[in-house]
Amino acid sequence: MTDVPETHGMRHHARRLMSTYTGEHGVYGLVLVTALIAIGDDYDNDAEVLGYVIGTMIVFWLAHVYAGIVAAGSHPELGPKPFSHRLAHSARHSVGMLVAMLPPAFLLLLGVVGLVDEDDAYAAALLTGLLVLGLIGWANARRNGRRWPLQILGALSTISLGALVILLSILVH
Repeated sequence: MTDVPETHGMRHHARRLMSTYTGEHGVYGLVLVTALIAIGDDYDNDAEVLGYVIGTMIVFWLAHVYAGIVAAGSHPELGPKPFSHRLAHSARHSVGMLVAMLPPAFLLLLGVVGLVDEDDAYAAALLTGLLVLGLIGWANARRNGRRWPLQILGALSTISLGALVILLSILVH
């Protein structure tokens, strides 16, 4: 019986992590990091791609935090909030963007340190965003009570639409 609290705690952390990815900032982060990795193909090695991805993701995250702070100050119905409250709320709300970059960045890092061939690490990092989008589509369909064929369709449609948005992001860059 002592395993029950530990199992409950693990489930809580798994749900919290999944909600970070499935929130709008997490999904946006997955699309953005995947597009950045694809654009990063112009660089000579995974170290340069990794630096480009991390730097760009942090800048975009800061832009979202800034936007959240400014927007929170313009809602009179919410009442006045101290700057530190608005900053903390905005940073927490948009943290999914940074969390979304962790798996592909880790895969690129494996190539940088030589544990995996750089081309393989790059390809795995590129595919990670699409795979996570597929998991989100599957999980959403499952959570909404859909049977397995529609769960698979949910995964495939989320991957397809994500790939389209990623491709459009690459084209406009």
